[in-house]
Amino acid sequence: MAQDRGRDNPGLPDPATNYSDWYTDVILRSGMADYSPVRGCMVIRPYGYALWENMQAALDARIKATGHQNAYFPLFIPQDLLQREAEHVEGFAPEVAWVTKAGQDELDEPLVVRPTSEAIIGTMYAKWIQSWRDLPVLINQWANVVRWERRTALFLRTTEFLWQEGHTAHRTQEEAREEVLRILDLYRDFVERELAIPVIAGVKSAEEKFAGAESTYSIEALMGDGRALQAGTSHDLGQHFAKVFDITFQDLDGERRYVWQTSWGVSTRLVGAVVMVHGDRKGLRMPPRVAPIQAVIVPIWRTEEELEQVRDAVARLQRELSTIVRLEVDWSDQRPGWKFNEWEMRGVPVRLEVGPRDVREGRATVVRQDTRTDPGGALKEQVSFDTLGRRLPALLDEIQTAMFQRALAFREARTRRVDTLEEFANSLATERGFLLAPWCGDAACERKLKDETGATMRCLPLDAPPEAGSCLVCGKPSSARAVFARAY
Repeated sequence: MAQDRGRDNPGLPDPATNYSDWYTDVILRSGMADYSPVRGCMVIRPYGYALWENMQAALDARIKATGHQNAYFPLFIPQDLLQREAEHVEGFAPEVAWVTKAGQDELDEPLVVRPTSEAIIGTMYAKWIQSWRDLPVLINQWANVVRWERRTALFLRTTEFLWQEGHTAHRTQEEAREEVLRILDLYRDFVERELAIPVIAGVKSAEEKFAGAESTYSIEALMGDGRALQAGTSHDLGQHFAKVFDITFQDLDGERRYVWQTSWGVSTRLVGAVVMVHGDRKGLRMPPRVAPIQAVIVPIWRTEEELEQVRDAVARLQRELSTIVRLEVDWSDQRPGWKFNEWEMRGVPVRLEVGPRDVREGRATVVRQDTRTDPGGALKEQVSFDTLGRRLPALLDEIQTAMFQRALAFREARTRRVDTLEEFANSLATERGFLLAPWCGDAACERKLKDETGATMRCLPLDAPPEAGSCLVCGKPSSARAVFARAY
């Protein structure tokens, strides 16, 4: 993989004291992305795009396994389609980009650059759905969208970003609700198993739900600085868009009825989540299942004779291991220590060191990067050349599990129960994290918390046990604890 190797590798900012600069620097210096000449946009470089491709492949397989098919809808949406759904337009109005000219000619009707696709897809569903036999419609698309953000950050919030958006239509309300929760659990499984990021699945408040939805469900993750990140959403659209776009079908009894719809999506902000949840002061730490490179071989030699010995051994390993793991060999002319730092910064899960002594003894020094900041430093082991093909997959599985457990332990340590407004504010001031607080469900109390502390209601966890209490803002009865946090 081509990369810049013409200079030394200076240290990254310390995330404990300068998290924002650390986040930006590690993305830029690892070759994941760079700033575009267009304000708020980014260029996803090969290393970052390889991570996204691996994530996309794992999620796409899950989506297709549940019976959904991929399609593609236009980037441009006629103004009148978006304006048919007033609530939807209001929700996106500040972020919508418009096309008003083609060449030198003014367009007869302005076009919206897709902020999301409910309007255009609803229009097409109205044409395609006529009978109960046409249902359910289960379509997903991988696409780019544009939202004119005022404040941007690489991967987390950019003017243009990549995502998948599923849009389904159902005969009954029950089927649609089952779909919403099925996808929510699919997202949870994907993020936890593939990205090694623990999440809380729950329902959003009315204040935080998607514009035009009956209800919105989300998975919420905790980043390394204690801020929350909405990692995925699944929306129950009810019949709202069906009525706006006249999506009806002839039911079993001959009556025409409106369909019940859902929409759901995750985006390239999950790349940012991987960086923030697992990265440390040495750089990225990639979960093995989605890592662009799972193992790197660093050959070590001093003389030409040693180089020939090492080259032959490494060539053999490369032939044998390239079909087992995503492998890179670093033959650059940099010093071994520089290479170690470089691949640590790029987050490759496993490093294999092969020098003249290793060749003589028929083994490699295997270094796992997920433990590098643990007491005692990175764990190393000597593995024979003959058993590397078996050991590496097992080691990558161990690393994947350990990364999830480490992230889970961090989240649990940063999750606190509070019962009063004073405890709420003091806890946030002391250390960011998830706060579990009794809340009556009133939007006014939710807004008061946000105005006074900067924290938002992330979700009401689906697995939260009933718990009678008193709202920490107004004192009215509450039946469960909601999750609050300052968020990206």
